[in-house]
Amino acid sequence: MKKIVIFSLVVLTAFMFSCSEEWLDTKPKAANSINTFYSETGVNALLTGAYSMLDGHYNNDWGFNQWGGSVTNWVWGSVAADDAYKGSDPSDQQTINDIEQFNVSPSNEYCDSKWRFMYEGVSRCNEILKVTSAVTAEQVSADKKAWFEAQTKVLRAHYYFELTRVFGKVPYIDENTQAPETVKNDKFLFAEIEADLKAAIPSLKTRETDKARITSWAAKAYLAKVYLFQKKYAEAKPLLVDIITNGGFSLMPNYQDNYMIATQNNAESILEVQYAVNDGTDGSLNGGWGDALNFPSAGPSTCCGFFQASRNFANAFKVVEATGLPDFTNWNAPGQEVGGVEYKGAVDPRLDHSIGRPGIPFLDWGIQPINNSWVRDPSNGGPFLFKKSLYKASEKSKATQTGWATGVNANNFRFIRLAHVYLWAAECEVEAGNLDKAREYVNIIRNRAKASAVVTMPDGSPAAKYKVEPYSSFANADEARNAVRLEHRLEFGMEGGRFFDLVRWGIAAQTMQNYLNTEAPRRSYLSGRTFKAGVNEVWPIPQNQIDLSKVNGTSSLTQNTGY
Repeated sequence: MKKIVIFSLVVLTAFMFSCSEEWLDTKPKAANSINTFYSETGVNALLTGAYSMLDGHYNNDWGFNQWGGSVTNWVWGSVAADDAYKGSDPSDQQTINDIEQFNVSPSNEYCDSKWRFMYEGVSRCNEILKVTSAVTAEQVSADKKAWFEAQTKVLRAHYYFELTRVFGKVPYIDENTQAPETVKNDKFLFAEIEADLKAAIPSLKTRETDKARITSWAAKAYLAKVYLFQKKYAEAKPLLVDIITNGGFSLMPNYQDNYMIATQNNAESILEVQYAVNDGTDGSLNGGWGDALNFPSAGPSTCCGFFQASRNFANAFKVVEATGLPDFTNWNAPGQEVGGVEYKGAVDPRLDHSIGRPGIPFLDWGIQPINNSWVRDPSNGGPFLFKKSLYKASEKSKATQTGWATGVNANNFRFIRLAHVYLWAAECEVEAGNLDKAREYVNIIRNRAKASAVVTMPDGSPAAKYKVEPYSSFANADEARNAVRLEHRLEFGMEGGRFFDLVRWGIAAQTMQNYLNTEAPRRSYLSGRTFKAGVNEVWPIPQNQIDLSKVNGTSSLTQNTGY
């Protein structure tokens, strides 16, 4: 079940969803009755529509706002953190500037975009559950019905978890809600999210031949992720140990295997968002369109130069040459920054699989020019480019052949992989006081990085002084905790999780204010910016949605503190 635009499935039966003008109205608008879908084929078609919202995009009706809904959370999880700059030039997509600088108003269209796309996913899930509650056993067997419902509940849990991480308290709308515009955002939805995931697990399969479908292992991993966001380490640990011990997953031999089209849906992948290109949609809208801006503006692509690694992020890959361990002391010292090929210090090899640096080979596209000709505006975004989502030159057929966004391609987004599980389990062990077990898990990831192929120059020599070694010990819980957290950043850099990790660890305010202070000399637009503790951990409820929730002149939705 490759990613399919919902309209290609259901317009044929004149059935459409809407949540834009009537907020969260889940009633179908159609000439045909909803009972058109009272069959296995019909329910599966609706389910494909719910899956199709995973990438946070489904058409161009809302203009450029789709970038805010991307499943990769490049805006909310990376640009809003210390991993990345918006990049490009200052005037393009200016609303992201406000997010990067923590100067967001409730009218910011990216907030509205994330809200709309996630509730569109919720709406589609609710419609499925309405249908499955009405079908007979003759129309859909009990086992198939349970399987359809289980996938739907995991998807709904995902959309609500995304809403919760971005906005905090949001209204809970399910298949039984009669007047969604009256529902208040007066509580966190963790209980409802957990309930959907727990209910789904028993009816899901452990493996699927259709790689797009959610398995019981994916649901368990997601439940553990939700627990970790709440610091429920004791609840998360058994799920993670179960996946490690019994899930049948294994790390890929090379770190870069997790970012290549040729090795997607691999042995490490637990939940992967499927992309497809050249499938009949103009511009290949199923090819991770939410990230269509995030490719070089010259060289391998022509659009659009957004999403550039921060200097802070590049510096995080420094290692102490004598030990091969991270440089926790001088990693971000002024005057000692990681740059392009001219930097001669030792670095973790994952650096050059994550970002493009001047003078270093960029996949098989050749050496990234030292004159920054592939960078749209180096004075605004610096010299670095994002590498993980691009296709190889030898895979040009896997990129879109239509549309203006020439970087869009079929490189799936690995949403949860075994490396996540190992490092989440390491977190749990640190909090339980089992530092040796935590070190064991961290070293599994570091040893894979050590054994992985490195980026090489045309003559076959390493492109930089690469080194990474396992930890021999952790002196105390703080040292272990810092090591685990840094490993998260190195392993999953610029994959949209950093900001949410900082929030759940309770260090967002400290880390981001330090970042703003130290990065300002490098990027002047960050000068004088502040992160407000107790405010900026979440984003404003979109003003448009508050206005749409009015009943008798009074809004059901309440704005977040500080906005």
